[in-house]
Amino acid sequence: MLPATLPTDRSLVMGILNVTPDSFSDGGLYVDTDVAVERAYRMVRQGADIVDVGGESTRPGATALSAREEWNRIGAVVAALGKTDIVVSVDTYHADTARRAIDAGAEIVNDVTGGAGDPNMFSAVASSSCLYILQHGRGNARTMNSLANYGDIGAEVADELTASVARAVSSGVDASQIVVDPGFGFAKVGNDDWDLAANMAPIMELGMPVLVGVSRKRFLAEIHNGRSGPAQRDDATAALTAYFAELGVWGVRVHEVAASRAAVETVARLRTAGAYP
Repeated sequence: MLPATLPTDRSLVMGILNVTPDSFSDGGLYVDTDVAVERAYRMVRQGADIVDVGGESTRPGATALSAREEWNRIGAVVAALGKTDIVVSVDTYHADTARRAIDAGAEIVNDVTGGAGDPNMFSAVASSSCLYILQHGRGNARTMNSLANYGDIGAEVADELTASVARAVSSGVDASQIVVDPGFGFAKVGNDDWDLAANMAPIMELGMPVLVGVSRKRFLAEIHNGRSGPAQRDDATAALTAYFAELGVWGVRVHEVAASRAAVETVARLRTAGAYP
């Protein structure tokens, strides 16, 4: 479980550290171990509570890696950060990577497939005390967009998360280990992400911690009137961070930490002052 030193009076901020050559936002920037570790420290200085280390791009159409290839990318970074007091998350759907990361000091496994990517993931999590972020999705990186068909998106995502949680628990994962993620950008197309953001109630009513990751995602591009580049979406990301913090999410996963940390702190102050229930 997470260290008791982490705050419980506001949404947590998870900083994204992509040790990848091909991520949609910052691929290639942090493939060097020393550069990646310094980036992690910089995010913590900016206010990150957690650093999420990933070695495989999960954008639609991305090439899948083996667990060995993934660990070759991230192992040195996870090992270096695991020796510090930084709370480390590993972004993986490979059980072998999860086990090695936990042994190296990671305290969270962030699985974008919700256990569907590796039949051994649930047992790997169950044999540890780590937190497990179970994300909603349909299909894989190559098929997800073709499966984005919803009626009531909030209710459907909540129902599918409930089914995934039940599978995890039946495989030995303790319910107290699980954080759910509605999977913005995963099997969501067109206005689906906006509709999901506006209809979070069924997911919040599951009674489980909720992580959201909307940072720099494609649906935010329209906010910036044609200005190009994922980094141009950071302002919209921070605005949505404030919205989700008001809803009471457990955490937000972001590329640019400082603005989102300011957003969650602002909402926490307003809540203390009586602005929200």
